[in-house]
Amino acid sequence: MIKGVGIDIIEVARIKGIMEKYGDKFFKRILTDNEIAYCKKFSDSELHFAGRFVSKEAYSKAIGTGISKDFGWKDIEILNDERGKPYINHVKQSEYSKFKFHISISHTKEYGSAVVVCEEA
Repeated sequence: MIKGVGIDIIEVARIKGIMEKYGDKFFKRILTDNEIAYCKKFSDSELHFAGRFVSKEAYSKAIGTGISKDFGWKDIEILNDERGKPYINHVKQSEYSKFKFHISISHTKEYGSAVVVCEEA
């Protein structure tokens, strides 16, 4: 049974501007070390940072809390399996850890987007 669906989109230029203004400071606040290392592997890292950012926003919508006291940026991390498929790792165990999540991330040079579906395990 589906418990929730979340979607988010962001302009990549916004992420690029944040990168230029704040460097790693912003991302260290919202991403795990694993996520930052993954994004930095790419010459167009702003696309991948945008993807991670919108993924966490979409997750927060799928569980129905938004970014709040019930869900913090680093409670999850978005990783990729050996074939490149993204998945959600619960860094902090919570009531949401018991659910199964599906995630799809997409980006163009202009936009990053993600969809997260939460279902009963």
